[in-house]
Amino acid sequence: MTPFSYARAADPQEALTLGALAGAKFLGGGTNLIDLMREDIERPARIVDVTRLSDEIEETAKGGLLIGAGVRNTVLAEHPAVRTRYPVLARAILAGASTQIRNMATVGGNLLQRTRCPYFYDTAGSRCNKRDPGEGCDAIGGFNRIHAILGASAQCVATHPSDMCVALAALDATVHLRADGGERTVAFGDLHRLPGDTPEVETVLRPGELITAVELPALPIAATSTYRKVRDRASYAFALVSVAAALTVEGGMVKDVRLALGGVAHKPWRAMKAEAKVRGGPATPAAFRAAAEAELADAQPLRDNGFKIELATRTIAAVLEELAA
Repeated sequence: MTPFSYARAADPQEALTLGALAGAKFLGGGTNLIDLMREDIERPARIVDVTRLSDEIEETAKGGLLIGAGVRNTVLAEHPAVRTRYPVLARAILAGASTQIRNMATVGGNLLQRTRCPYFYDTAGSRCNKRDPGEGCDAIGGFNRIHAILGASAQCVATHPSDMCVALAALDATVHLRADGGERTVAFGDLHRLPGDTPEVETVLRPGELITAVELPALPIAATSTYRKVRDRASYAFALVSVAAALTVEGGMVKDVRLALGGVAHKPWRAMKAEAKVRGGPATPAAFRAAAEAELADAQPLRDNGFKIELATRTIAAVLEELAA
């Protein structure tokens, strides 16, 4: 591990001042960053601890929730308003990690998780454009069972690892950011980037910019929502495919729907094509299956992960059937 200095910020402004120094990284729970430092993938010269700066969950004037970036995952999953009004979020968090990790991990840190692609972690023997731009991507011709089938590029086929982020994508969340130049908000669906030619650039955050909160809108449909994660083992493994969904049915017809997928792309994947196809139509298994097929029509599987297309199709349809019932 590269030597580094440590500082705990007393307030957001101090965090921004310290974070502006060359080689600085913000520290949340550290459940991903510290691992990457041990693997010599991340080499910050300074760690700026921001865990105690924004750890509140508040009701907004419009009836939503404002979740501080420092809120621990366990606290968020157990919050009464989240469990009753946004159950998809609580279930995604509980599916995402062990109790010990949830007790440490923060909301802001969860948003900035980096891929668990084994080639990204193999610094000794594998090429990875995300880790070392321009090297190449050994996953494309290698063992790629867990990799992306949507939105990938010739430069990177890695997937985003977060479960929480899939739920936030379905919930139309907004991310609050702060920098020396002021504050701004970003729609959650715009926070993460697809790989394109620059897979090492994973979000739209600017240098030194700090996530301060995530805002959930007042979204009545979210009360009828759930999260399903398909993985190789029941203990805490990363998703092969996951589905975050919310559904409202009236008179046998779909009044509204929200869908997002995990385990299939470089970012949490909002399933807009499936939403458009099912919205306003009959709430039937055949309609749900057709909507899922429409979303996966553009999938581009690799040698080992073609099974994800049918797996995702069936999981989308099953989750919508569950909610419709």
